[in-house]
Amino acid sequence: MSEAAPSISAKSGTSDRRGITDRPIPDRGIPDTGPDPKRWRALVFIALAQLMVVLDATIVNIALPSAQQDLGISDGNRQWVITAYALAFGGLLLFGGRVADLWGRKRTFVTGLIGFAGASALGGAASGEAMMLGARALQGVFGALLAPAALSLLAVMFTDAKERAKAFGIYGAIAGGGGAVGLILGGFLTEYLDWRWTFFVNIPFAVVAAVGAYFVIREPAGSRNRSPLDIPGVVLSTLGLVALVYGFTRAESEGWSDATTIGLFVGSAVLLGSFLLVESRVKAPLLPLRVLTDRNRGGVYLSLGLAVIAMFGLFLFLTYYLQVVKGYSPVMTGFAFLPMIVGMITGSTQIGARLMTRVPPRLLMGPGFLVAALGMLLLTQLEIGTSYAGLILPAQLLLGLGMGTAFMPAMSLATHGVEARDAGVASAMVNTSQQVGGAIGTALLNTIAASATTAYLTAHAADATTPATQKLLQAQAMVDGYTSAIWWAVGILVISASIALTFITTGHQGSTPVAKSDATGADEEAEVRVPVIAH
Repeated sequence: MSEAAPSISAKSGTSDRRGITDRPIPDRGIPDTGPDPKRWRALVFIALAQLMVVLDATIVNIALPSAQQDLGISDGNRQWVITAYALAFGGLLLFGGRVADLWGRKRTFVTGLIGFAGASALGGAASGEAMMLGARALQGVFGALLAPAALSLLAVMFTDAKERAKAFGIYGAIAGGGGAVGLILGGFLTEYLDWRWTFFVNIPFAVVAAVGAYFVIREPAGSRNRSPLDIPGVVLSTLGLVALVYGFTRAESEGWSDATTIGLFVGSAVLLGSFLLVESRVKAPLLPLRVLTDRNRGGVYLSLGLAVIAMFGLFLFLTYYLQVVKGYSPVMTGFAFLPMIVGMITGSTQIGARLMTRVPPRLLMGPGFLVAALGMLLLTQLEIGTSYAGLILPAQLLLGLGMGTAFMPAMSLATHGVEARDAGVASAMVNTSQQVGGAIGTALLNTIAASATTAYLTAHAADATTPATQKLLQAQAMVDGYTSAIWWAVGILVISASIALTFITTGHQGSTPVAKSDATGADEEAEVRVPVIAH
């Protein structure tokens, strides 16, 4: 044995002067013997959980007026039923993704489902305002565990290119169309049963998904990240994201010039800037900057976040247009969104999934967002007497087809090529971009619509001399506000398409989307080390 053993890299182990090497031992578990034979059954339960989380974002909106009346929630606090969920969910997503990498994705997924079911039961049984707001915040907390774990499980379980395309096609259709399903289900439950069922309906979803996941999902061995938790990163990212989401939420109700709104945005910029600085210096970051600085993933996060801005604004405006202007019931409004769901499923499973292994992702995402922009462009022609079949239905089909085609490769590319130890945080960034995009979309486009409505009323006030003409003027002003905001949504989708076409450079996705980190990926991340004699 020589006196000085050769140096060994961190991933292979470390050597001391006696020639004893600390060799990292991979995660103990089921050996990697190829694709999991139960992966397609696992997809059913992952998709069911994702549907529950996505539809929960809209299902409560329909039930909110009834819940507010029953529980005596004031108008000032009404928005907190939505905001409490958004803040907890958006603020904790990165932490949830890191927990999944550290603790195990299957375990995090099942825990998130059980917790979400418990929080939903609490919300359905709420006897007052405090109990309702607490339940919504808890739903957000467990949703932040559940969502990144679901997407990262897909990333590590489906490694064959064609199978991955099909799996992400299904997932993308649910992620895109789940909000519209929430509107249908929420309208039906509220109108024919009781608003409390918009919470209780989550329980069977969660129980079936949790039991199925426990018995069916097999997480590949050696894919965890055992590095210690980055506490400063957790604190800074959570506070920064909460301040950002709450800033946009507050801007919607209090205005952009409100001192607290401005303070929240400034605070968010400082916190998130400090977070990035910390992440660049700590040994085991919460969000490794390699996940963000990859040009393709950065392009996905940015283009997806912008597209969601446009989509969330549309859901809001079209719901109000159909109910207030056209007089649709909640159930009719929900069913009016069916063409968009059909378009989403078709675009995701029949176009995106079939072409993903043959066509570069940017040539699916860019044109997809442009087709969605064309559908949005049709909706700028809305008037009080617009025909549903003549304009709204074809516009929704185009929106659904475009978004479904674009979402599917975007979801897959966001975790394509990422090391297994980073799959959770990479997945969390997808959800974070969607959550922040949703908050921005609701606040920004609603503000634009409100300003345009006010301007229209002021300009035409002299024309309304009778109660009937005043009512007509109010409806015309609302529609003018919606179309003004939808024009902005068209522009945002065009920018989203441009980013996808220019930033994303990868070719079609091959057969090894998730890079396997040996053991846990780094010297300090190994769970166990044993001395091995180096010769």
